Amino acid sequence: MIKIISLLLPALLFGETLKSMLEYAHQNNHILHSYKYAKDAKAKEAESKKSDYFPKIDIGASYKNTSDVTPFQISDIYSGYGRVEVDIYDGGIKSSQLERAKNEYKASGYDEAQAKKNLSLDIVKNFYEIQSLEALLAAKEDSKKSISEQLERVKRFYDAKLATRDDVERLQASYDTNIYEIESVLFEIFSAKKALEIKVGKKIESFEKSAFMENSASDFEVSDSVKSLEYKQNALQSSSKALEGAYYPKIKIEDTYSVFGYDNIEPTHPLKIDRQNVALISLNMRIFDYGATSEAKQAVDLSAKALSKQAEYMSSEQKAEYEISIARVNSVKLKIQSAKSALTSARSAFKTVNEKYSAGIADYITY
Repeated sequence: MIKIISLLLPALLFGETLKSMLEYAHQNNHILHSYKYAKDAKAKEAESKKSDYFPKIDIGASYKNTSDVTPFQISDIYSGYGRVEVDIYDGGIKSSQLERAKNEYKASGYDEAQAKKNLSLDIVKNFYEIQSLEALLAAKEDSKKSISEQLERVKRFYDAKLATRDDVERLQASYDTNIYEIESVLFEIFSAKKALEIKVGKKIESFEKSAFMENSASDFEVSDSVKSLEYKQNALQSSSKALEGAYYPKIKIEDTYSVFGYDNIEPTHPLKIDRQNVALISLNMRIFDYGATSEAKQAVDLSAKALSKQAEYMSSEQKAEYEISIARVNSVKLKIQSAKSALTSARSAFKTVNEKYSAGIADYITY
């Protein structure tokens, strides 16, 4: 993802800075924890697929009792065995499944990275939304103070028959509207703080100002969400290969060593066996399954194509948003410069009008 700005550390030491909140959220946010656990699960799955290449060893024991035996049967037989099993060739199923697991693990890593970036962006938006609302609140408080002073002044004029009732009511309406606007802004700040606390993962009492500096690096970079889709597509392609392997020959070797024990049997009994080793090599191949495997493979291939198209669309969309963002940054720079000039002009004009109003030269409408 393109990085337009980088965080500057504020000099103040008290309250919550944007950097401290981001660091805390990256360590404690429950959504990020869920992505991490999902990634760890994929890592374990990949390790399990690697273990499939090693021989499998089983041990077991059994007891067999047969009633009404003939002279050529044994009534009580105890046995214990150990078995070693090795797949010589499985049609490439294991390798395809391992490749699928690796791709899914890489995709989960990009999912986690994208979730962290999305969370950071949301926190930044909430943080500066609150900063903006607090600035608006301060302006409303200043306005309240100014209107209150003017209201008291006009009331004195009204008592002295120098102002009309309409002048008083008009200022009173402005004052009441200002009180309502202050309460509305306070509610917006409260809501934004609660939303921010959920994302950060802790209660936030106060804020300190934080600044951003433009980064000269502005090269376009594919987002982690697109990379995740690409690896998920690769995982589906590996699954398709694993399904195709069902039609290939499979060769397996087994060796089973057994030990037997008996009750109430003559040592010379013809069926008495103390130890036995059985080696087995088997070959099997599926030749017909009513197209079940073939259709399953086609379904997986279509799913892979769907992800490919999603990745193409998201990449194009991201590139367009990148170009728009660059243009927006340039526009905002001009807007900031214009706002600074307008603020300087407005302060000068207000100072002049306020002096005239206080001196009784300008009326309330002009003020």
